[in-house]
Amino acid sequence: MDQFDVVVVGAGNAALCAAIAAEERGARVLVLERAPESESGGNSRFTAGAIRFAYRGVDDLRDIMPDLTEGEIAQTDFQSYTEDQFFDDMFRVTRYRSDPVLCELLVRRSFSTMKWLSGKGVRFQPIYGRQAFKIDGKFKFWGGLTVEAWGGGPGLVESETQIARKRGVEIRYNARAIGLLYDGSKVSGVRIKERGQVKEISSRCVVLAAGGFQADPSMRAQYLGREWELARVRGSRFSTGDGIRMAKAIGAASFGNWSGCHAVGWDFNAPEFGDLDVGDGFQKHSYPFGIMVNALGRRFVDEGADFRNYTYAKYGRVILEQPGNFAWQIFDSKVTHLLRDEYRIKQVTKVTAGTLEELASKLEGVDSKAFLQEIASYNAAVQRDVPFNPNIKDGRGTTSLNVNKTNWANTIDEGPYCAFQVGCGVTFTFGGLRINGDAQVLDEDLEPIQGLYAAGELVGGLFYFNYPGGTGLMAGAVFGRIAGGSAGEAAVQATPGGMGQAVGGVTAVA
Repeated sequence: MDQFDVVVVGAGNAALCAAIAAEERGARVLVLERAPESESGGNSRFTAGAIRFAYRGVDDLRDIMPDLTEGEIAQTDFQSYTEDQFFDDMFRVTRYRSDPVLCELLVRRSFSTMKWLSGKGVRFQPIYGRQAFKIDGKFKFWGGLTVEAWGGGPGLVESETQIARKRGVEIRYNARAIGLLYDGSKVSGVRIKERGQVKEISSRCVVLAAGGFQADPSMRAQYLGREWELARVRGSRFSTGDGIRMAKAIGAASFGNWSGCHAVGWDFNAPEFGDLDVGDGFQKHSYPFGIMVNALGRRFVDEGADFRNYTYAKYGRVILEQPGNFAWQIFDSKVTHLLRDEYRIKQVTKVTAGTLEELASKLEGVDSKAFLQEIASYNAAVQRDVPFNPNIKDGRGTTSLNVNKTNWANTIDEGPYCAFQVGCGVTFTFGGLRINGDAQVLDEDLEPIQGLYAAGELVGGLFYFNYPGGTGLMAGAVFGRIAGGSAGEAAVQATPGGMGQAVGGVTAVA
């Protein structure tokens, strides 16, 4: 039987941070990745790489991005994003349900974790392309989100993988963990399926970081609702809840918003799972500058309720609930220059027209007469005397509509017009395992399960109903570092200098 100090299940951002942190404590570490190397990295690899953290100003950003030039600093208003603002955003969007212990760790350790990653060699850069508009010759960031990983999600995974390997961490691909070795009081390894063979790997500690259950349609239907069978999966096809099932099989406690998930507006004709060649390009997140209509031709949501960072993760659910499970995003020529790059990819469901009447005839599945009536009512309700400003919540809204728009309301009356059909893309599920402040998995009596830790999307209790953009990668890094550090320290303390003798007398639990 193979023997390690720490086994990490998964190979995304949370898992790799756990592996690096465990090795820092002197542990011999193995990472098990279910996917082949070409599809490795879980959901982390499919992200655009934006990461939310608290910072006091440009000097803090320099610590994270030493490549930041004086020219960039001179032409940019980076503002600040304090811990208090981070807390406010977390509790506001989760309706004050976010677990206070987990939220405290996330926010308080966000900046130090970014410095830790940067110090290890992970590179970051400002998100000029998606989070800053140039007004009066100067870029201004908005929504508390300023930094992304160099190379996006793929770049982050590649960087963390290379760092782990250089530190001596072993990574095995096509190796699916299918059960925990457990004797009723302690986890002492995993049972895996590798190249068609089932085998056991002994370890002092196990860190589960294998993602949520979003890629399993039966679990989506069971916990999120029957209609969620129809949602597209934004990311990895391998996130089917393996880590959660393994832990629950030995009595781990479930926690969090099991009927909730991160779900966005996603191209209606996108494939079943994420496409690494397209990456995050199927998302369509410039809706605050236009309107969305359903099959009845009616608006159904306040597109300008807040910066898209604070609404996009919940609007996918709203779109899924519409007749036919789709919507069309509508823009006119006044705002098309503000559309994000994802609107310009080749794999897009798009129609264009010179007039609104022509556009109405091209919106597949939409009541064209009702749509034209809706546009007329909307245009008449726009507060044209309020200046439009995409960098702030400008208060340019509508009045006297059944669904008013709060900010960034522009009349839709200047052709050419364009429209994009969107459905629901599920990113990750909010329900998962319960952990304590050391990232130990708790059992149903809320006692730590010796030798078992967890991080990433399979941890419950952090997000409810909604999610501030960029918090997923930050949570993965913070709790991955905590889980790996706790596991590595426990393993090394149990056996100074390494593994020592193999652990015997254990039972494999599927």
